[in-house]
Amino acid sequence: MAPVGPHPAVADVRRAVREALADVPKDALVMVACSGGADSLALAAALAFVAPRMGLRAGLLTVDHQLQPGSAQRARTVVDIGKTRLDLHPAEVLTVTVGTEGGPEAAAREARYQALAEAADKHQAQVVLLGHTRDDQAETVLLGLARGSGVRSLSGMAARSGRYRRPFLDIPRATTVRACQALDLVPWDDPHNEDPRYTRVRVRYRVLPVLEAELGPGVAEALARTARMAREDADALDEWAESAYQNCALSDIPGSVTLAVPELEKLPDAVRRRVLRRAAIAAGAPSGALSAAHILAVDGLVTRWHGQKAVDLPGGLSAVRRYGTLIVAISPIA
Repeated sequence: MAPVGPHPAVADVRRAVREALADVPKDALVMVACSGGADSLALAAALAFVAPRMGLRAGLLTVDHQLQPGSAQRARTVVDIGKTRLDLHPAEVLTVTVGTEGGPEAAAREARYQALAEAADKHQAQVVLLGHTRDDQAETVLLGLARGSGVRSLSGMAARSGRYRRPFLDIPRATTVRACQALDLVPWDDPHNEDPRYTRVRVRYRVLPVLEAELGPGVAEALARTARMAREDADALDEWAESAYQNCALSDIPGSVTLAVPELEKLPDAVRRRVLRRAAIAAGAPSGALSAAHILAVDGLVTRWHGQKAVDLPGGLSAVRRYGTLIVAISPIA
């Protein structure tokens, strides 16, 4: 007797997409960001199956980073698969120019997300699906752990962030590969995904295999589970810190924030430091340049006060303690 129903891997990816889109109103446009790799190709195929059954419209976006010979042709091939094999409309190539700021990985990511956002706005897409898997999440957690930047960095990628949704964060990469095989879809293997010059590639092919070999199977799943729990904790602390900030802030205008030190002193360390970070950003500090070391130095003005001088912060700001208040403002503080 012939098997009934889709291949288990195909069923898994379709179920993940269906659950991710459960709250999207009928007739909304959902677009998938598809590089042509196994993860995003399986995601595109799952969306193509699920969307019409949920009364949704479905389209595809692929980004040509222009970093490899033949990238334009490959992008056109992905769009052709989207249109002819999967019946995804609209399907569009987004050609970007990748800068150098922050290194090649960060620059490519910045260019990619900017292009996706602009295209989503143009097409009035309510949701953009991204193909990150459980393995990608595990890699992200390890990278955050190596940076030592706190529980937020360990929380990995969010399943939902604005218009972006990641249905596959609980699905291993092997499942997307099997789904493509079952659907007779041939993914493109990006050589950058095997280039050891990239930190994430070294984590994928060197670090995670060692952990699996030494600690046993299931490391990626455990790291992804850690990310979920860390995100829940970080979200709760951020919510607490936002409420605390409103209690502590005596003034909050662009370029200057004043906080009440007695109120800051009542807070647990994790909450207080989030309040201080929130104040620095509200005053104008670039969030990407604001390090844990900066926040710890400002925290010292609250917890280890002995008349020390102002603390310099990114964005031309300073933090100084005066008469029971902590002032974060554009330097020099008058």
